Amino acid sequence: MPDLLYEKHDHYAIFTMNRPERLNALGGAMQEDLKRAVADFEADPEMRAGIVTGAGRAFCAGADLKESNEEFSAGRTKPTVRFNDSAPYSLAQKPYIAAVNGLAVGGGLERALDCDIRICSTEAWFALFEPKRGRMAGYAIHHLPRMINLAAASYMLLTGDRVEPEKAKEWGIVAEVVEPERLLPRAIEIAELIGENAPLAIKGTKAAFRAWRHENMDYSYRLSEWVYRANIDSSEDIREGAAAFAEKRPPVWKGR
Repeated sequence: MPDLLYEKHDHYAIFTMNRPERLNALGGAMQEDLKRAVADFEADPEMRAGIVTGAGRAFCAGADLKESNEEFSAGRTKPTVRFNDSAPYSLAQKPYIAAVNGLAVGGGLERALDCDIRICSTEAWFALFEPKRGRMAGYAIHHLPRMINLAAASYMLLTGDRVEPEKAKEWGIVAEVVEPERLLPRAIEIAELIGENAPLAIKGTKAAFRAWRHENMDYSYRLSEWVYRANIDSSEDIREGAAAFAEKRPPVWKGR
């Protein structure tokens, strides 16, 4: 089975992250599959809105730390990912709806944040666990404080604590919380509401949102990349975070 399922319907498409055995972690061929699917969707004039969801019990668990640990153990390291590489939706021209069916952790939460509208199931929950793994959050460092209040964003980014659906709604992470069986139907209803509107008006509206969301982000991205490369990417702690996760034990931090 492909790591990403891409289904077109009348005026909307559904993008399903499809690595349920890895909680839809962002590894395997998923990122390349997503790039191709988004490019096709954006180029199709019949497509008006996209729905992003996950297969199985997770929306997305973020970075595939098992893959990372295998890379470290083999003495291989992947190039550092730019902090804006995980933004396929807000940088696109058409609207995307995140239908968060289960846990959305780290890059999984960031994938939802990148969408224009977010709804979730009562079985969903959210967290930025990166500090617990010796890492920094990526997209969320820059965008979460713009999307919810600063105190709530700081709490999530600094504690790594789990946020339940009603708290996520209170903080503005999601617009609606629905029962699991209503999640995809409600996302489709929203996509169809968007599809009833004038395409150029929707495109122009999103362009204005996009400009605001990404205004003056270059400096923030450059600073974060410098901090990450200089202090974290080659640290013992980042290796320990991946190893502890893979070995299912508490990490032993050294601060170096």
